Amino acid sequence: MLRASTTSTSTLPSSPLPLLISSSFSLSKPSLSLSTSSAKPLSFPQSTRPIYFYTPPKMSWLGKLGFGTRSPTEPSMDSSSSSIAQGPDNDIPAPGQQFAQFGAGCFWGVELVFQRVPGVTKTEVGYTQGFIHKPTYEDVCSGTTNHSEVVRVQYDPKECSFESLLDAFWARHDPTTLNRQGNDVGTQYRSGIYFYTPEQEKAAIESRDRHQKQMNRKIVTEILPAKKFYRAEEYHQQYLSKGGRFGFKQSAEKGCNDPIRCYG
Repeated sequence: MLRASTTSTSTLPSSPLPLLISSSFSLSKPSLSLSTSSAKPLSFPQSTRPIYFYTPPKMSWLGKLGFGTRSPTEPSMDSSSSSIAQGPDNDIPAPGQQFAQFGAGCFWGVELVFQRVPGVTKTEVGYTQGFIHKPTYEDVCSGTTNHSEVVRVQYDPKECSFESLLDAFWARHDPTTLNRQGNDVGTQYRSGIYFYTPEQEKAAIESRDRHQKQMNRKIVTEILPAKKFYRAEEYHQQYLSKGGRFGFKQSAEKGCNDPIRCYG
């Protein structure tokens, strides 16, 4: 490891001594005063960021807060990619079922909420509303693709009304905080209802307006047509009911009211 060194002369040089750094951080920095007789190595790194770029590993908690960086092999946001990503969700639900999409912060906890709703037959977490085709988790966490973390809910309208899903959505999160839910900060955590039919759109707007009367702050939930849904990586699916970060499974039984531990 390299350290800054000085000569044995009794006089100070006319300019600060050159600073030698390791590949990860500086061992010393120039003093703001010329009253000392020699430059001494400091035991802590510089406060400035390193000049190299660091790509966070998968499941980085820094990335989970929305401060990740993009890989040099990031997908190109060309017009063809954007047109696909901005197109409608053409996936087809099971016979007799309907789809709905909701964004309400980190999709792990949101998915468990909808898993517990009677009449919901399937849930998937994924990314939507962005500008690149086939985004990865790291792409979305970079904050540059405009994707939202969402849960796509498949439900049986004979057993579960869309209004019941809206009730679960409002109860789960704070719809007045822009691009943030709790400690999760970033555009991917924005509040959103993404509808598949005019009936869903109408119900969403009416529900929002009713809910607004109960709030002291303005609701910032976006209500937009559902766009192409990109299923998230498999390790994200049913994350909390499978055990989450600590291996403690959380119940996905219908009607369960157990508190949800957001990260497991």
